[in-house]
Amino acid sequence: MTQACVSGVTEAVDRAIAALDLDRLERDYWEQNEFLYIPQFLPREFVEAELTSQAQALKSGLNRNYIPGHKKGGSVSYYTVREQAPQFMDLYRSDAFRAMLNRLTRVNLLLCPDNDPHSCALYYYTEAGDHIGYHYDTSYYKGARYTILMGLLDHSQQCRLVCDLFKDVSGKEPVHMELATAPGDLVIFNGDKLWHAVTPLGEQEERIVLTMEYVTNPDMGPLKRLYSNLKDSFAYFGLRSVFKRAYSSASRP
Repeated sequence: MTQACVSGVTEAVDRAIAALDLDRLERDYWEQNEFLYIPQFLPREFVEAELTSQAQALKSGLNRNYIPGHKKGGSVSYYTVREQAPQFMDLYRSDAFRAMLNRLTRVNLLLCPDNDPHSCALYYYTEAGDHIGYHYDTSYYKGARYTILMGLLDHSQQCRLVCDLFKDVSGKEPVHMELATAPGDLVIFNGDKLWHAVTPLGEQEERIVLTMEYVTNPDMGPLKRLYSNLKDSFAYFGLRSVFKRAYSSASRP
């Protein structure tokens, strides 16, 4: 990939942020218990040309998994994204993008450690029935973990991100939302606060989503790191990818 393409991602992010009403979005984020949906954060045409095409190129290397009653789908880890799709890394590491997130969340968000396969990864829904059951994006770090999702491809009438805002919040009535994440749509939330799922994919449908994770404290105890790696191995990226690549990343000078 050329430097011009990387610059294009950076410039698109800068233009997108300049067009936002951040005061309103910050209020919405907190009024919705640390959740925000921004339709068409990046222009659909730009995403399809510069990002969706790269995600399609990585599809041949995805790891498919099936956990009965909870999850079915495919994933490509941060390690592959880092090596083969630097435009996603350019977005993830963008100073302007992170400054916007800091403004909305009112905390200083940090990049995940280099041995976290979920830092910047891709989720693929390519077979009928692909889905994820209800869950929180629980943080095993010593700080909070924030999830940012961006739609890359959505050729689906059934596969939706479903969210229950205010679940288990005393005195608040839960708010149910169902979102179709079109290319360029952005979802931002505190992983420990949003109860969410993805409904099953229909026949001859397809959906691809970019996930980016940020933390307030990148430290994690060894037992929680082991548990996190095991979860990512079986539910997302495969044992070989998670443990071999995580060790390799941790061993770098």
